[in-house]
Amino acid sequence: MEVLKTEALTKTYGSGQNMVTALGNACLSVEQGEFAAIVGTSGSGKSTLLHMLGGLDRPTSGRVIVDGKDIFSLKDEALTIFRRRKIGFVFQSFNLVPTLNVYENIVLPIQLDGSYIDEGFVDEVIKTLGLDDMAERLPNQLSGGQQQRVAIARALASKPAIILADEPTGNLDSKTSQDVLGLLKVTGQKFGQTIVMITHNEAIAQMADRIIRIEDGHIVKGGDGND
Repeated sequence: MEVLKTEALTKTYGSGQNMVTALGNACLSVEQGEFAAIVGTSGSGKSTLLHMLGGLDRPTSGRVIVDGKDIFSLKDEALTIFRRRKIGFVFQSFNLVPTLNVYENIVLPIQLDGSYIDEGFVDEVIKTLGLDDMAERLPNQLSGGQQQRVAIARALASKPAIILADEPTGNLDSKTSQDVLGLLKVTGQKFGQTIVMITHNEAIAQMADRIIRIEDGHIVKGGDGND
């Protein structure tokens, strides 16, 4: 089942001779449970694409459909609610709240939404990611790899339709990167989660089910899964 789709997604800046196309007519499709990596060099448009997939930035034209919903047909407040409930984010910088412990960071998005916390599911995610003995620690008591595992747990905890990972190993050494990505893949498979990750690291990208290549704002390979 298709959980994510873009149609002629375009983002431009400026106008006339000064117009710059950051993303041009990008079309891609991701199936339920798939782990896809979007690969491109710096400035290729991959971050622009990811931000629009997550509803963080509106396109100049085109559509993003998540779990059957055209997200940019929503007004800002409704889009914020949809994003909180349907899209999980894992960022390079972890983005943990320093005054909250591991468990509190993991369930924070669910609490902000006023939703029910499935404690059994959250506990299973925590155990799968090897965080069960760290639940009461603060972020500054964790290594970088441990903090990123907390960020992955937080993204999984609300059972989103899709997880978007933005250079999730960018602040980690190579061994820790492999460990964290391995856990991301394993947890994604265990919980039937759909993951889209952007990276410039070819070795990391090889861990995905499919590689989508983007160059100069255009998807050049892998967008529809038929390459």
